[in-house]
Amino acid sequence: MVPPISIQEAFEEFDRDHPEVYRYLVRLAFELLGKGWVHYGIGALWERMRWHFRVEQDDEDFKLNNNYRSRYARKIMAEHPQLAGFFELRELKAA
Repeated sequence: MVPPISIQEAFEEFDRDHPEVYRYLVRLAFELLGKGWVHYGIGALWERMRWHFRVEQDDEDFKLNNNYRSRYARKIMAEHPQLAGFFELRELKAA
């Protein structure tokens, strides 16, 4: 029996397969930063992104796993120092 993959492994696979998700989240975060926001919730951006891909892009098959939200928040802040501290983070409970 093959052991299940971790949330981190599943996130990394999803991120590799869907680079448009990361790019869109980064774009939204920088748009907010440019309007003077210093903090914002990844959950709100996540739901905005769902709307964008499902409604505006008419992609009926587009699905997002909520387990990846905090992983994207961490990745965005790690790779874009201007956004350090933009998202509130809690300690990860699952690997």
